Amino acid sequence: MSREQRGPNEKLGAVLALAGISNAGLARRVNDLGAQRGLTLRYDKTSVARWVSKGMVPQGAAPHLIAAAIGQKLGRPVPLHEIGLADADPAPEVGLAFPRDVGQAVRSATELYRLDLAGRRAGSGGIWQSLAGSFAVSAYATPASRWLITPADSSVAREVNPGEGSGAPLKVGHSDVLKLREAAEDARRWDSKYGGGDWRSSMVPECLRVEAAPLLLGSYSDEVGRALFGASAELTRLAGWMAFDTGQQEAAQRYYIQALRLARAAADVPLGGYVLASMSLQATYRGFGDEGVDLAQAALERNRGLATARTMSFFRLVEARAHARAGDAQAAGAALKAAEGWLERSREGDNDPSWLGFYSYDRFAADAAECYRDLKAPRQVRRFTEQALSKPTEEFVRSHGLRLVVSAVAELESGNLDAACEQGVRAVEVAGRISSARTTEYVKDLLHRLEPYGDEPRVVELRERARPLLMAPA
Repeated sequence: MSREQRGPNEKLGAVLALAGISNAGLARRVNDLGAQRGLTLRYDKTSVARWVSKGMVPQGAAPHLIAAAIGQKLGRPVPLHEIGLADADPAPEVGLAFPRDVGQAVRSATELYRLDLAGRRAGSGGIWQSLAGSFAVSAYATPASRWLITPADSSVAREVNPGEGSGAPLKVGHSDVLKLREAAEDARRWDSKYGGGDWRSSMVPECLRVEAAPLLLGSYSDEVGRALFGASAELTRLAGWMAFDTGQQEAAQRYYIQALRLARAAADVPLGGYVLASMSLQATYRGFGDEGVDLAQAALERNRGLATARTMSFFRLVEARAHARAGDAQAAGAALKAAEGWLERSREGDNDPSWLGFYSYDRFAADAAECYRDLKAPRQVRRFTEQALSKPTEEFVRSHGLRLVVSAVAELESGNLDAACEQGVRAVEVAGRISSARTTEYVKDLLHRLEPYGDEPRVVELRERARPLLMAPA
């Protein structure tokens, strides 16, 4: 399973010693990360010994999985050159930079758009398979701090001289920007209704590559440029959100970082806060509650006096989610109370951004229920899920499915097995209509919680109903 032999890889040996990982431990971690991406790997301690003592280079995605496994133990990203594998098949560190210069920011974003995105899903051989397991919450530290220090660039006007690139320079106007905004609005609707893995949602990366990239590399005034960067930031955040929903955490992270940089170029502080909130939700979902709190509070800090009441409510709600995951009931309760207060202050005539159209009291109640689920307070979960489910909607199908699972968990923790299974069946039915790895993970969590009741007829029925969902390809 290794193709090339050189001298001993002293760099890899040194980093393994620093991380305190044994040869068998590294092999196990690499195999586990591969399994998460649908790869069947059978490395063992002998394989690792060959990598270290003989300098053999493993094939395919393995070098990147090795770096990710060590990075998880060290708590920071580990580049390939640090472990002596820089000459392995390259998976570029594209999308992780947050350049200070606007021109470099354009290059960073468009390089990300031009990657082979056709292979995002596990097992399809594209760039995201090579990056499998490379999500590192620490990669958000520099983007967040630079955005906090300078949330807007001074000027973004760009003039392309004839002869730069191929063909005549593209002159960008407001009509070009409008097309991107319309694409973002369409994508938001499809994502909410069908999940991030639906083929219509997956057209967003293609739109970024074919439509947004040429515009960003064209000529535009400062006014048009600000609008262009804002529309591109919205689309890029959406691409990240869809990747997150389909389980491609490494892709989502790169899209989010570039979306935040584009929002800074747009001088759109609320939009930048929205991207940070998305980063926070991802960090929280991955189990990094404290980092999720930091990212949500970064969104809040810069938006005081700028964002609408509804927007501030959403940011406080995201903060509450992170506090709850971190196990801080008092802080979570305070953030929820503040979020509800901001929401009550919002009015129909407020100039809320279009990307916040999904947020209403139903969404507040749904997330409040998840907070109390993490805090193991089933009575509160039931109270808020009843409110969240009181108004069924065909527009936000995925959200409805997630709420049903949370409701099922609350019923189970309250000792109501039949009600839990009933809600679980409804959740499975909804999950089967959409393409969302996140929703499937929620269902798996419910089934795991039901294992002590595995012989009960209602549990057996639920498990059978869920089988096609769990066996579907990622």
